[in-house]
Amino acid sequence: MVEALNISLTQFGFPTVSISELRFQASHGSLAMVRTALPTKDEDTHVQVQSALLKNYPQVNGKHCQLFAGLDIFLELLSAHEIPFGVVTNKPAKFTRPLMIKMGLEKMMPSIVSGDTTLHSKPHTAPMKLAAQQLSVRPDQILYLGDAERDMQAAKASGMHAGLAKWGYIAPTDAIEDWPSDISFEDPEALTDWLKNQLGI
Repeated sequence: MVEALNISLTQFGFPTVSISELRFQASHGSLAMVRTALPTKDEDTHVQVQSALLKNYPQVNGKHCQLFAGLDIFLELLSAHEIPFGVVTNKPAKFTRPLMIKMGLEKMMPSIVSGDTTLHSKPHTAPMKLAAQQLSVRPDQILYLGDAERDMQAAKASGMHAGLAKWGYIAPTDAIEDWPSDISFEDPEALTDWLKNQLGI
């Protein structure tokens, strides 16, 4: 998404930004990224650049995306034990499914719920409950893993177990101790170890 933003910034004659500058805005959506990139500009400008970003995004969607190191092992373990998993994101469906396809994940997931799949997006419970239905499991049988406060709120409100991925896009200023998580994981390896313990292997 940063590449799409930089294309848009260039189109408007603004300086480009680095991934590191926007890392902690990744979970907060495209408008938050634009605001961070252009802190001195007015909201009308932000909206115009955001509109351009969304138009430019499809051409670069998934181009630079990859799983966090070690997360592939976790997903392979889930598949090996026939544990269904999916994605609930606030990203629009027109971006979500192409991204999952490019990353080779679409066929592994019985459930891909986007921000516009239901009438509401996270932290509302509607997309969470739909995912549970698509996975054919009860909410209380689900560990919902996320790296944003709204993820933890959505999980708890839906009756799921809230797992905090501390390796994600969490800013140093985020008060994660106040987020309603049930369990936290330092890295994908810790997550895999937890799953092995749950499976007794």
